[in-house]
Amino acid sequence: MNIPLFIWLMLMPLLASPVIYLTGRLTRSLGRWWIPCLTAVAALAGDGIIFALTARQLNETGTLNFSLGSVSLRMDGLSLLLAAAALALGILVAIFSGPYLSKETGQEKYYAMLVLMVSMIMGLGCATDLFNLWIWFEAMAITSYLLVTFYREQPAALEAGIKYLVQSAAGSMLILVGIALVFAETGSLGLAEIQNRVVPSAGLIAAGALFVIGFGVKAALVPLHTWLPDAHSQAPSGISAMLSGVVIEAGLVALLRTCSALFAVTQSWPVLLMICAALNMLVGNLMALKQRQVKRLLAYSSVAQMGYILLGIGITLQTGVDGGAQGSFFHLFNHAMMKGLGFLSAGVLLYSLHITKGSHRALTIDDLAGAAERYPLAALTLSLAVLGLGGIPPLAGFMSEWQIFAAGFQSQNPWIIGLVIFAALNSVLSLAYYVPLINAMYRRKPSARVQDGTRMPVLMSIPLVILAAGLIVFGVWPSLANGLTIPASHILLSSIGG
Repeated sequence: MNIPLFIWLMLMPLLASPVIYLTGRLTRSLGRWWIPCLTAVAALAGDGIIFALTARQLNETGTLNFSLGSVSLRMDGLSLLLAAAALALGILVAIFSGPYLSKETGQEKYYAMLVLMVSMIMGLGCATDLFNLWIWFEAMAITSYLLVTFYREQPAALEAGIKYLVQSAAGSMLILVGIALVFAETGSLGLAEIQNRVVPSAGLIAAGALFVIGFGVKAALVPLHTWLPDAHSQAPSGISAMLSGVVIEAGLVALLRTCSALFAVTQSWPVLLMICAALNMLVGNLMALKQRQVKRLLAYSSVAQMGYILLGIGITLQTGVDGGAQGSFFHLFNHAMMKGLGFLSAGVLLYSLHITKGSHRALTIDDLAGAAERYPLAALTLSLAVLGLGGIPPLAGFMSEWQIFAAGFQSQNPWIIGLVIFAALNSVLSLAYYVPLINAMYRRKPSARVQDGTRMPVLMSIPLVILAAGLIVFGVWPSLANGLTIPASHILLSSIGG
């Protein structure tokens, strides 16, 4: 059987996961933390080569398809964007996690689950029917749950994991009920076939609502976001970066796939997305304002950032202005970079100030007083990350937000323009919690913890430099992302008949 290249893109990390685990188990007695780390990095880097070849094929054909019995997979522009974010951030997290977890037990499980999660996310992006979309979604949830509870001896980590598990399981049950309703109404589970057979009915409206709730849990839609701050703050910092930078975005992609299939059921989808956008921006920013723990602050910031992504997509679905979706997908890509950089920079400081001393206590803003003096690179990259999230030019976050806002004004719809102004004011509001963080690192005297902190490992600085460079480069030359964002935007429009 001839297996297309894009299938190997998903299969390689899937097959590598047990190899990583066994390699780590067999070499555990040697005390070499770098063995499972290196194996994971090699597997993901090799998959990066397959990704580059797949992207080239996709550029020539538009879509790539594969069927095996009743199971079919399709790689398109949206799948490629999600795979790019998952794979790039996964490689950097694997590199970062080497020294970060060097004294922890169970590293082989960590790297095996990390690589497997990347595979599940890419598979989710390629699913073409509701049931297989749910299977990939659940597999992603299971791997992320095991990683959230990596510090299983910490009561707070177990509590966060249980909250995440319960909410995810509840959302999954609702998704299953929605799938059953769709099958009962249309007689099909294929997304394309459903779209062709849709006839507005109460059953399909109910199914759409269940999908919004079920997938909205993972996408951190307000008020379904309550698992997120605990999970992000208690997980290892590399996993916090993956949860915030990719996992919640994968939940959004799953939601968009299902909403597109049911788009003809009701005209209220775009309005619903824009209402969710406003709620996410406002609630996320207001909750972040009162946070003193750095990782919880960044977690609530993710809730707000999802609002900008939803806003651009809502603008495109409502008005047909494709700049909104293109800006949203650019912001999705940038968010993976910015939030990855933010959590990894905070992770470096957490490692140097607490973990090396045998403590897993939370990193607070007060702990970072004067950190720029002792840890200039980590302070600089954390500052760049939060300034990008705050929409400060010329960083990438500003450019993607600007594209979304420009699309809103281009629509010439008074309500949408008002919502864009609301989003811009929320971007300014976010600086109220980003600036004090930067101020603490640069303008205050070094705290006792900073003075007593250990040296930052050189290996952990590599992902910080790469992500910071990307944040600047894509901000100065946003057109570099067009190869990912424009095809993703076209796929969204074509899926709703636009």
